[in-house]
Amino acid sequence: MTVAGLRRYPVKGLSAQALDTVELSPGCTIPHDRRFAIAHGTAPIDQASPKWLAKAHFLQLMSNPRLAALTAEYDEATETLALKRHGRMIAHGVLSTANGRTVIEQFFAAYMKAELRGAPRLVDRGGEAFTDADAPFISIINPASVGDLERVVGKPVDPARFRGNLLLAAAAPWVEFGWVGRRLRIGAAELVVEARIGRCAATNVDPDSGQRDLTVPRDLRRGFGHDDCGVYARVTVGGRVTPGDTVTVLD
Repeated sequence: MTVAGLRRYPVKGLSAQALDTVELSPGCTIPHDRRFAIAHGTAPIDQASPKWLAKAHFLQLMSNPRLAALTAEYDEATETLALKRHGRMIAHGVLSTANGRTVIEQFFAAYMKAELRGAPRLVDRGGEAFTDADAPFISIINPASVGDLERVVGKPVDPARFRGNLLLAAAAPWVEFGWVGRRLRIGAAELVVEARIGRCAATNVDPDSGQRDLTVPRDLRRGFGHDDCGVYARVTVGGRVTPGDTVTVLD
């Protein structure tokens, strides 16, 4: 097995960024993955020191599929976020500045007006992440498992629906479920697989159009007796990972 792709999602609920390489650190997510989120005005969150909250307090695909129509481009060197729609720039701000954050908040106040609860707030967890699980996990997706799901669905299923950090190549379908509790060596890093990932209605949303066009959790239950796809892993030994690196099950 090898690494087919690396992805991060700088803003919770928005599009992925493909990475050419990444340096993993023990007990951490991929750097800048879900670092930012757009919180509802009613969310009980301190912008100066935000803590983890359940996803219902933020804009996210399960409840807000229109987010999929946006492309987010984040430059970590300048801390700049650019938002595009159909290839056209529609908002741009330096997130380390109050003015830059305000520009992004004002965009979402207009774009998501009907779905917001209070004025939106852009929040930043720094070196931590607004992931769905309250833990510094990296998510691993096996496209071969998604391919087996296509057999049940009866139409193509893009692995991007599952918003994984690390995609595999040359793995057997569903082999990843047997890794729970086991160690993996991926490139120069080591990870422990901690849990299967249960799937919600966010996977029903087409990652390009933003339309709810599938019933993925229902089809998983119908075809396989569970609603899981992918696994969560925790980094135990840091190191560089690059697409093409070998994935080895150690024990």
